Formats: sequence, structure tokens, C-alpha cells
Amino acid sequence: MTIQPFRIDIPQTVLDDLQERLARTRWTDEVNDADWDYGTNLAYLRGLMDYWQHEFDWRAQEARLNQFDQFHAEVDGHGLHFIHERGKGPDPMPIALTHGWPDSFYRFHKIIPMLTDPEHYGGDPADSFDVVVPSVPGYGFSDRTTGKGFTSARTADLLARLMTEELGYERFGAHGGDVGSGVTEMLASAHAASLIGIHLTDVPYWHLFTIPQDGLSEAEQAYLEAGMRWQMEEGAYALMQSTKPQTPAFGLNDSPVGLAAWIVEKFRAWSACGGDLEQRFTKDELLTNIMIYWSTETIGSSFRIYYETGRAAPERFVERVDVPTGVAIFPEDIVPAPREFGERFFDVRSWTEMPRGGHFAALEEPELLVEDVRAFFRGLR
Repeated sequence: MTIQPFRIDIPQTVLDDLQERLARTRWTDEVNDADWDYGTNLAYLRGLMDYWQHEFDWRAQEARLNQFDQFHAEVDGHGLHFIHERGKGPDPMPIALTHGWPDSFYRFHKIIPMLTDPEHYGGDPADSFDVVVPSVPGYGFSDRTTGKGFTSARTADLLARLMTEELGYERFGAHGGDVGSGVTEMLASAHAASLIGIHLTDVPYWHLFTIPQDGLSEAEQAYLEAGMRWQMEEGAYALMQSTKPQTPAFGLNDSPVGLAAWIVEKFRAWSACGGDLEQRFTKDELLTNIMIYWSTETIGSSFRIYYETGRAAPERFVERVDVPTGVAIFPEDIVPAPREFGERFFDVRSWTEMPRGGHFAALEEPELLVEDVRAFFRGLR
């Protein structure tokens, strides 16, 4: 039996070391009135780090996470951590939820109970799901990747084997955003017979680079232009992680302040927070996600899927996916795609323009996302 129960239990020595590092921080300066224009704001980060050092209770967060049924499995020689929560309705549909970067399996902690037990949240028990939430290889409590070639496609293959061979689901649904949308697309491309349908919160980013420049609608042309502008103005992190991922990993793995600065800047820039992070995320939520990276030392390995996928040119040119697809577009996401763009690559059965929310939809607008997932898969049961 390759599946074993798993509980999070970070050694106290790791927590003690973290406290020492926070206490010894050598702070950089910033220009006057910098705000967030140059990157993570110094005053905000000082406040967050003070909270991390003196008030944040990791053991309480750890206990909350351990309320989920968690497991570790050896799949094709790689250790995968995953949550597996059984649905409480009459015939739950299995669904795999795949996170992105710079989040983790924690992205889905609000929506897991809403999907497994819809009746408890005012929904129809017939809409229940068996929910599987893996930590992407190289992230969190899954094994760190040690060899070359761990692309989105390889990750999708492992997830398909987890769902079918290890957990015994003949067919299942899948949902993802960010890195998770790319993995979900690869699942549908390579394992279509096992997929009931897929649900995405974005069109995977690599399609910005794979379509012809002629025959585009005005909306598509505007989308591509916005994508190129965003790449120039905001995409330096992705270029670094795709080209020289090891270089930033040394500093970020060594400094909790550096790690927090790298991550929280993206949570602010990509969410519908109006410039105020804590309109959308509590300090505890931000730090719990950061702690998953810090305690497992996986910031460097989390970058590798960018590097490997960026070099696997054939997998970026995925032919049209014929698995039924639902898409929920949140207006404050990085660069929201128009429907006609998504229809170039997917069999779009549902396309929802959400009234609010950003990149981290499951954390920002869990009710909106869950209702869209329920509605889409309802017609495929």
C-alpha cells in the first residue's frame, strides 16, 4: 500500500530557528514615498514580520490544517502529499483541485468543506464532491523535485495516476488556476478518457505565445497586447523563475523576510484588494501560506516547474482540448482573457464573468467560485 495517513508536524527546532532569523533581520532601506512602486513596501513588511515574530501562532494554524484528511503517496517514484475529503451527498463526484504559485494547497482550505458538504452551506446535497487537493511536486509537503523534466505535463501524469490507480476513481473532474490551470489542461489533453470535465479560473498563460497574430477579434488583440505589457511591467519574477531559478532560491530559502517579501507582493498585485492586502487576506492567512514554503524549504523547488515547462516547447503547443470545460473569469486577475480566446483551445460549455475577485479566487471569493464549480459539473453528473 503506497498511501499513508499524513499529519503536519513541523519540528520545534524549525520554529525556533525562524524566531532567531526574524530577530536578526538586516533590513534594507527604500526611497522616500516609495509606497509599493519599487516592490514590497518596507513599512508594511516590517509590520507583518513583527506580527510573525510576536503574535502568529503556527501551531494553531497547523491544527486547523490537520482537521483535513491528509495522505502521502508514492506515485511513479515521487512522494505526493494530498488532502482527500469524502463528499457527504448521495453520489459525490471526485474532483482534483490543483493550486498555483505563490500559493499552495492552502489556496483551497475555504472551499473544500463547501464542495464536500453543500447542504451544510445552503446547497443541494446532490452537488457534493469527493475532493482531492494535491501539493504540486516541489511544493509544500510533496517531495521536492530533484531531477530535470518535472513539467506541467509530468505533474498531470502523476495526478492522473493518483486519482485512478491509487484512489480508484475511474473518471473525475478537475479544477485549477495559475500553474494549476496548466496542469489541468495537460490532464485533459493526455488523460481525456478519465476526465468528466475541467474547470479553470484562467486560460493557461503559455497560450499568449502560441496563437497566430492574424484573425484575432478586437477583444483578443487587446488581451494579447495587455499580456505583453504585463509581461514587461510585472513579469520579471516569472522570467527569473523560468531562466535562473536557483539564483533567487539561495536568498529566499535563507531569509524569512526575503521569502515573505517575494510572496506578499504578488498577493497584493494579483488580488482585488485595492492596494490594501488585508482587505482580502488576514495576516494569519498570508503567513500560513508563507510558512508552508518556509517550513518545507520548497521555494526553490516551487520555481522549477516554471523552468522545466518553459523549456518543454512541444507541451506548450497543446492541441485543442475536447473535454467539457468551464471557465470562471475574475475581473482583478492578472490579465483576464475573453471568451473567444478560450474557445480556441477548449470545448467551453460555461464561461462566467464574475462581478468581483482576483487571482486567488478560492481565498478571495470562495462562495462565487464554489457556485460556479457546482453549476458547471451539475450538467455533467
